[in-house]
Amino acid sequence: MIDFSEKKRIVIKVGTNTLAHSTGNLNIRRVAKLIEVFSDLKNAGKEIIFVTSGAQGIGAARAGLRKKPTEIPQKQACAAIGQCELMHIYDREFQKHNHTVAQVLLTRDVISNKTRKQNVINTFKTLLDMGIVPIINANDTVSIKELDFDENDTLSAIVATLCEADLLVLLTDVDGLYDRNPSLPDAKHIPYVEKITAEMIAAAKGTGSEFSSGGMLTKLEAAGIAKENGIPTVIINGENPEILYDLFENKATCTAFAADEV
Repeated sequence: MIDFSEKKRIVIKVGTNTLAHSTGNLNIRRVAKLIEVFSDLKNAGKEIIFVTSGAQGIGAARAGLRKKPTEIPQKQACAAIGQCELMHIYDREFQKHNHTVAQVLLTRDVISNKTRKQNVINTFKTLLDMGIVPIINANDTVSIKELDFDENDTLSAIVATLCEADLLVLLTDVDGLYDRNPSLPDAKHIPYVEKITAEMIAAAKGTGSEFSSGGMLTKLEAAGIAKENGIPTVIINGENPEILYDLFENKATCTAFAADEV
């Protein structure tokens, strides 16, 4: 098993369903608690790298739409609206706890280019050395299909690799991986995964809400990327952000994925 108490550099990805109400509007109380916990963990010596979803969904809700748009110009506009709101709130909440944040927006072509990729690595290293909390999202405002990450779960695994993280945490709206749809009465929770199997992938297929794009499948894919790069992954319910305290005391209900030796 994994001793989470020893992990120092932590990438935490927070999904739209954790950040927002079912209306698509930001869950302000939960976000405030989330940032409080992040700040406290940082005070305790953890390095926190925050990968956020939600810009398109929150922007769509602010624009009065009932769901995220499908046309690229509208998606880009909603991302611009939502990212502005997200960073405003994150900056305000972290400042309450005397921490400074920095925004990093990425597209796949940046990671694919050797020079740009190294620049990103250098930026992450410098920010962490300065004690800054990097907040990362996909740059959906300028992105097109060829530049997109499949989902921010994928982005978080790539960021964990670039940062040489000790752990990737995926905060979502379930307690982790189940052997079938967790809404079924006979679904069994899987606490530890040594190997991601075809059966797990088949059971994980599904979609998110009207305002989110991910599901368990993309989280398994992210865990696979992190695993190949020697980074363990945790899928955990983010409804109560204080569960992160339990995680780092090895007491949380979650699904942990083992890392490969690299």
